[in-house]
Amino acid sequence: MAIEHSAPQGSQGERYERRDANVPALLKIALALLVTIVVAMVSMYGMFHYFAKSQQLGPPASPFEKEDVRVLPPQPRLQVQPKLDLKTYCESQSKDLNSYGWVDEHNGVVRIPVDRAMDLILSRGLPARAAGSSSAVTAADSGGGTSSSPGVSGFEGPCAYVLQRESQHSEKE
Repeated sequence: MAIEHSAPQGSQGERYERRDANVPALLKIALALLVTIVVAMVSMYGMFHYFAKSQQLGPPASPFEKEDVRVLPPQPRLQVQPKLDLKTYCESQSKDLNSYGWVDEHNGVVRIPVDRAMDLILSRGLPARAAGSSSAVTAADSGGGTSSSPGVSGFEGPCAYVLQRESQHSEKE
């Protein structure tokens, strides 16, 4: 089903639009846009005046206020020195993993280094349940009983990088 376009008779050399643009329709669209813009501007003007009267903001913030009067923003806050914060955090975690100390002195709970805890577990063994217990898990069921943990005395992730980098700097000096 092909549609043939044939030029009107007597205009075989003309190949352009002969009709003019629909000026009344274009004027209606322009007028509608103008009215919309004016209505939006008037309504925004009224809204700003309403809020200016109903919600007073107080004096504007001054950059010349005293520093001791400065109020901190609510939590969470951005870190001022994230590298130093990470280094401090990693050092405290390393200290907790590699030193003795009280966790809860009132209840007699202590913290021992990870390497020492592993030695104690190897020498004493893990506590076992009775053989008749239905919830007893054997070493074969749990995947062989031994597992190697990379970085037991150290860390993985960013703390390993931070502490390794710190130890390299101390060795160079």
